[in-house]
Amino acid sequence: MTRGPRTVAGWLLLAARAAAGAAALLRLARAVRAAAPVAPAGSPPEEPIVVVVPARDEGARIAPCLAPLRDAPGVREVIVVDDESSDDTTVVARSLGARVVAGRPVPEGWVGKPWALQQGLDAAPAGAWMVTLDADTAPSSSLPAALVARARADGWDLLTCGARFTLTTPGQQLLHPSMLATLVYRFGPPGARRGVAPARTMANGQCTVTRVDALRAAGGFAAAAGHLTDDVALARSLAAQGWRVGFLDAGDLIGVRMHGSAAEAWRNWGRSLPMPDVTSHAWCAADLAVVWLAQALPLARLACGVGDALDVVLALARVGTHAGVARAYEPSSRGLRWWLAPLADVPVALRLTQAAVRPERTWRGRTYGPVADRCRGRGR
Repeated sequence: MTRGPRTVAGWLLLAARAAAGAAALLRLARAVRAAAPVAPAGSPPEEPIVVVVPARDEGARIAPCLAPLRDAPGVREVIVVDDESSDDTTVVARSLGARVVAGRPVPEGWVGKPWALQQGLDAAPAGAWMVTLDADTAPSSSLPAALVARARADGWDLLTCGARFTLTTPGQQLLHPSMLATLVYRFGPPGARRGVAPARTMANGQCTVTRVDALRAAGGFAAAAGHLTDDVALARSLAAQGWRVGFLDAGDLIGVRMHGSAAEAWRNWGRSLPMPDVTSHAWCAADLAVVWLAQALPLARLACGVGDALDVVLALARVGTHAGVARAYEPSSRGLRWWLAPLADVPVALRLTQAAVRPERTWRGRTYGPVADRCRGRGR
């Protein structure tokens, strides 16, 4: 295709695309040096393990989370913090051997989940390791001991882990992998990487492990109190205090069904993916630029016949990234629509942009006021 000379605007766009592409490729290349996934431990640790599960109206789906933990090696007890549920969450949790803590009303300045986790921390015994799990996860019985063993071996003060996703509808198979790819493009794949600035530390609150005493001494979950993106807020605050914070893959030991439909994933995950309450304006803009220029537009530009060599390189990287994230999904979830997920990149980029520009403050039936540090501050 013959093109005329580039205008000043054309050269500026090329420079922006090249910069975004270079940033993305450097992050994607970290997969080569990523640490091995969390694996079962040889024996449980000497210190006791307590598992804390915050739950709000989770009666219909909490059983797969709690049942494997009843006889899990090293686990002294499982604490479910019932966050003012209106269903039978408490009944189900007790029937599966968990100790239920009745959650108190959310105080001013707190969001529901970190408040529930704080109550779980308060109820945990001193000297124990604390594993926290979301109620929609399905862990293996070997997970808690494996998390503790890996945190000790690698020297992590706080270790969070990614689960393996199960997608139950064709719409999820098309949409979810594109949404997950935006995290890889902005932060790289899970892996034990030292030297990451606190402002760019990533975490996954679905599955975490730390020491009870250390977290209490650091103020507990207060650093995440007012944040809807509470897991990243806590991890970045602790990293800024000098904690060694890790994010690894544990998909062999834990699965998750986050959403019941593509519409739910679009609404709920799309709300949190931009992390506007823990990210500065500058990083919000830079992250969106990478998603648009390096992930979403190269394939679209090639399809429209206006692509160039840079688009070819970035499109190939996108296809490679999609193949690389296959491990994050159950084989049954990787149907034909799953392989077509890069075609959803443009609408996903639009959703992230919308959520970053107009952050949403409603979650689990509660609406919160303006959240601290929302897309402002010094990179937190």
